[in-house]
Amino acid sequence: MATERTYVMVKPDGVQRGLCGEIMSRFEKKGLKIVAVKFMVIPRSVAESHYGEHKGKGFFNGLISFITSGPVLAMVLEGDNAVAVCRNMMGKTNPQESAPGTIRGDFGMVTGMNLIHGSDSVDSAKREISIFFKPEELMSYKRSADEWTYE
Repeated sequence: MATERTYVMVKPDGVQRGLCGEIMSRFEKKGLKIVAVKFMVIPRSVAESHYGEHKGKGFFNGLISFITSGPVLAMVLEGDNAVAVCRNMMGKTNPQESAPGTIRGDFGMVTGMNLIHGSDSVDSAKREISIFFKPEELMSYKRSADEWTYE
């Protein structure tokens, strides 16, 4: 298995609903390590860069308005196959299609407010991490629990 880093963001709806702690706890309990975290309101220019692949689509302006409407919790998680593990834990983009036990399946109702964003590939993770974090903000450390989590 490959140790990876991935970008995960609790969106404004998740922050407003008080789900940051629950969401972070789920990732930590799974065995992922938090290597960076920041609470911020995303500037419009950063949001447009982050969601650049959607520019020109009908939902782009609404997405930018939503993601900049309040604080988000941005974090970098590390672990074996972190990208896929996080995506599975988040559930499908449409919460009504997400399985119970996933973040969106347990807490979400509509696609437009689906609580969380996670990188969809290792390359996307590298790009997104670089948008939200400086290299010196990423921690490297060993947790004693890692020897009880990974072979």
